[in-house]
Amino acid sequence: MTDDTRRGLGRVGIWTFAYDGQPAGRVRESAAELEELGYGAIWHGEAFGRDTVGQAWLLLSATRRITVASGIANIAFRDPIAMANATRTLGEAFPGRYLLGLGGHRVDDTVHEVDGYPVPARGNALATMRAYLAAMDATPAHGPVPDPAPRRVLAALGPKMLRLAAERTWGAHPYFVPAEHTARAREIMGQDAFLGVEQAVVLDTNLGRAREVASAHVAGYLAMAPHQRANVLRLGFGDEDVTGGPSRRLVDAIVAYGDTEAIRRRVREHHAAGADHVCLQVLGADPAALPEREWRELATALVEPATLATPVTPTAVDS
Repeated sequence: MTDDTRRGLGRVGIWTFAYDGQPAGRVRESAAELEELGYGAIWHGEAFGRDTVGQAWLLLSATRRITVASGIANIAFRDPIAMANATRTLGEAFPGRYLLGLGGHRVDDTVHEVDGYPVPARGNALATMRAYLAAMDATPAHGPVPDPAPRRVLAALGPKMLRLAAERTWGAHPYFVPAEHTARAREIMGQDAFLGVEQAVVLDTNLGRAREVASAHVAGYLAMAPHQRANVLRLGFGDEDVTGGPSRRLVDAIVAYGDTEAIRRRVREHHAAGADHVCLQVLGADPAALPEREWRELATALVEPATLATPVTPTAVDS
């Protein structure tokens, strides 16, 4: 990862679901402020709110410099042809500023095929993602082709998906992981692949209250995301850490909570373990509220002056 690319994306960004529940005008105002605060990227999830393409367009059109990244665009929600064409459109309209993160599992009953590349609807997640990428690449362009082409990353957790991310895309965007996973991911992917890690945080000096918010976040993912549960077990946590509510050890590994210094330490741990970029998901008692106070405080504590540089246009495209 070159120094120019590091400066382009920045060392610290924001990850959020909170924009889904906000009107478009409010989202524009907030995104513009995050850019002014100096964050290098805004990562937005996709679940029950806005479509990832519409959300990306809203954020990109409200800003001038900052990278907007899908974290992630769910491959179960759209055909690879639609994803390829939408990505080209965003890349052409906002050169060098859109980063496509892909993840999720296809659950429909249709087998898609583009120029001989089948995209299985069910089955092995690795084979599904490999075929989805191939189908995107095989989709012909019938309009303007962006230069540079938007980068792609995968929501990779396990060794096989991390290797695929390094081989077929720009890199990986792990979610719900401790710094130990970051070190393993860097070892598996090598030094050239991009590694942008999500880190959940609770900025609250009342540690009891902060821990309650953090525990609820971890418990929710253990209950509804079997792949996240499997990943923490793979990292060395035991059944006692994930059964009957998350253990204190697991909560402390997944969520950084306390004052800005506690969060700064966790971000430094990820960077020391090999992360190029850490995107902070601020948790609060009301998940639909915009954590603007926290975003401002964290920017003062964590954003480096280099983040304010003009984004660097990539000179190579992932295969």
